[in-house]
Order: sequence, then structure tokens, then C-alpha cells
Amino acid sequence: MDLRDRQVIVMGAGKSGIAAAGLLAGIGARPVIFDENRDLDIQGCIRRLEEHSGKEAGEELRVIVGELSDEEVSASALLVMSPGIPVDTPFVERFKEKQIPVWGEIELAYRYAKGRLIAITGTNGKTTTTALTGKITADHFGRSFVVGNIGDPYTDHALAMKEDDVTVAEISSFQLETIEAFHPQVSAILNITPDHLNRHHTMENYAKCKEDVSLNQTKEDVCVLNYEDAYTRDFGERCPAQVIYFSSERELHPGIYCIGEEIYYDRGDGSGYGLALNTPKSRAGKRVIPMTARVEEALLFEKARQASLNLTCQVTVNGYSDFIFL
Repeated sequence: MDLRDRQVIVMGAGKSGIAAAGLLAGIGARPVIFDENRDLDIQGCIRRLEEHSGKEAGEELRVIVGELSDEEVSASALLVMSPGIPVDTPFVERFKEKQIPVWGEIELAYRYAKGRLIAITGTNGKTTTTALTGKITADHFGRSFVVGNIGDPYTDHALAMKEDDVTVAEISSFQLETIEAFHPQVSAILNITPDHLNRHHTMENYAKCKEDVSLNQTKEDVCVLNYEDAYTRDFGERCPAQVIYFSSERELHPGIYCIGEEIYYDRGDGSGYGLALNTPKSRAGKRVIPMTARVEEALLFEKARQASLNLTCQVTVNGYSDFIFL
């Protein structure tokens, strides 16, 4: 979609909304930040928006609070949603009724980003796993972008990315509600347990959102799944990507598994390898938690390797050993 010189409504004046508006201004679109909070500090919002976009507020950079007129909706080419806003609200329906596309901030960023993408989701452990995977890829390539639900908006960095860059994104179920073309080369679902049911209404809806991290993947891509989680193990049977299971409780052939403080990868064709990893340190510098308790975080080195990232085993070991767990 060519958004140059076209009006785009960005719903939400928070961190991701400001970042999305900054990206839109950077590609020549006309972003309008809309927030229903009539008490919003408009001048503060405008200052942040100008800092992100490098442009001054005016016809091409606006903030509207309270209500959005039908004229503004009809004049828009796209609605960009902040993840905290449900997609089944009357406000969103106004755009859908006019067949105006509705994207999330993650989808917008993906459309303009470059390079290779690792996307990590799950109910628990995804922030630590994302940070660790980002460190491993940064150690190997010199830099990587760690974005998404971890706290740094994807849209803040998308336009700075190059074709040889690697992005590691923590993706929430809220963010996965509004994807269309989003297509990571490597995805991971660490686990699925009941959460956010006030938003998703049923466990089935919640699990489907998590599974959608692989929605556009093919057998040329990889999805890493937890064999010990009933939802992810079942999803592996219908996942569109090449599935690699991991387990901290049993040997997997093929798959990735842990024995003591060693991780093994069985490719299923008679080949594979093992890695002996040091137990990581806490913020206080003390060694913490046996390897089996952190295997979910450590095993994702294989995700990066499979995504044509060609990480060496030594980089993986060093990255894990030096990582400071929260």
C-alpha cells in the first residue's frame, strides 16, 4: 500500500502510537493521532510527535482528541491500532464498514522494515527469551534490533534497518490480532496458558492469536514449539512452517532437549550436536537456577541458526553464559 500523501489515523497517543506516527511521517504519509482521552496533554503529545518525525505539527501532522468525525474517517487510507485497544470496538467497526484497512503497529513496521525477523511469543518467558536471542544475534552480527512488546516499538527502528540486519521481536497476543502480511523467518511459541481472557473471551481465541505468529510462514521457515505444552504440541501438527520441538523433560528425536547442563539437537537425519553451557548469572553476579529451569530461554539459539543466520556454537555458548537473567 502506497501511503505517501495519504491520511492515516493512528489510534492511541502512547509510546507505540507516537512511534507509528513518526514512521508514517518518515515515508511521506499524513498521520493523525487520535485519542479518546479529552484530558490528553495535546501539546506534550505534539512535542513528542515532532521529535519522532523531525517535522512540525500542521496539516501533515495532527492530533485529535475526544471524537473523530465521519469526515476524518472517510478521508483516511488506513487505521493503525495501538496494541492496548481492542479490535472489536465500535470505533474500529467504523473503519471496517468503510473497508478501510486496520493494521497494528507491528504490521506497519513490518511493511517497511528490512532484513530477517525472529518473532517470539508465549504466555510466559518471552521477554527473557527475546532479550537473550537479541544478545546472541548482536554478538554474532555486531548489532541486532530487539523490538516489540519488550518495550521498544518496532516502528521506531523499521526505517533504519538494512537487508543484512536481524530483528528479534517479542510479540504479544494483542499485537497478533492485527497482522496481515507479517512473516518472520523464524517464530517461536514458548507456551500457552490462560491469560488475557477478558480481551480474547475464550481460551481458543487466545491460543489462535498466539498461533498466528506463524500465519504467513511456509515450510521454508521455522517455528520452534514447546513439546511439553499441550497447546503448542497440538499446533505443531498443523503449523505451516517447519516445526522444531524443544523439551526440558525428555529426549526428542528429532528435536532439542536438555540433559543436565547440556543441550542436544537431534536433526532427525542421524546428525546433530550438543552444547555444554554455563549456568547464567543474576544481577548480583551469582550463578542461578540449574539449566533445566532455563532451557526454554536457552534453546532458541537453534531458531537463529535455522533462519540462515549461521550462528556459531561458540557465539551461542558465550551469549548464554554472559547473559544476566532478571
